[in-house]
Amino acid sequence: MASSSLIVSIFSFIFLFSLAAANEVTVGGKSGDWKIPPSTSYSFTEWAQKARFKVGDFIVFRYESGKDSVLEVTKEAYNSCNTTNPLANYTDGETKVKLDRSGPFYFISGANGHCEKGQKLSLVVISPRHSVSSPAPSPVEFEDGPALAPAPTSGSVRHGGGLYVVLGLVLGLLAWF
Repeated sequence: MASSSLIVSIFSFIFLFSLAAANEVTVGGKSGDWKIPPSTSYSFTEWAQKARFKVGDFIVFRYESGKDSVLEVTKEAYNSCNTTNPLANYTDGETKVKLDRSGPFYFISGANGHCEKGQKLSLVVISPRHSVSSPAPSPVEFEDGPALAPAPTSGSVRHGGGLYVVLGLVLGLLAWF
């Protein structure tokens, strides 16, 4: 009886650990292209507001190496499309950036004139203390631009595993009794 409880507990732990693992999210979703948006109605930032980014996740940029790049910049450089002094400069064509802290991140294209044409992204990484049910702060809270609709709290690009964590814990505890 004790060995079956131990096995159930081990599988519950493995299941919970897999849910807590970092996610990789490709900029732009399934199309996955870091390029000038096809129309002025599309915004990488609006796309990012539909996702939930947490500390430890990775954001992936795919673009043609040698013709474009990704610059991680300050809020001021993001707002003005200033490419002269980036925090980081990525040029490999398949850039994977670890979101290593909570708060806003700002990215712009390093190609001349691309940022001004909408090839820029701001996103917000939620801190570990936020629950799955609480929405991440919108990037517009950190910008001076016009307010956009807040990110949805359900139906996001990636679903949190909070319900599964609770279910796994309950099943694990039941296995001991």
